Amino acid sequence: MACKQFVVALGMIVAASPLAAAQPQPTPWGGAPAAPADARYCLRVAPITGSRLETVACETRDGWAQLEVDVDKEWAEEGVRVIA
Repeated sequence: MACKQFVVALGMIVAASPLAAAQPQPTPWGGAPAAPADARYCLRVAPITGSRLETVACETRDGWAQLEVDVDKEWAEEGVRVIA
């Protein structure tokens, strides 16, 4: 009886393997969401040396541009929220 259960379980695993491999990978967002000109975009920034605490900074698009940060490019990995 245990052998039959093992064979059935193994058969289900083998049958499900191609299905899992065929699933498409999620695509990252194209850029930061649209918001008014005065909206602040919050991004994760590198922690201060010696600290492990995650830091989040919020600036307008112009503020990030002055810091030489492309909000649309960084949003997919570092974006947190938009404050309108």
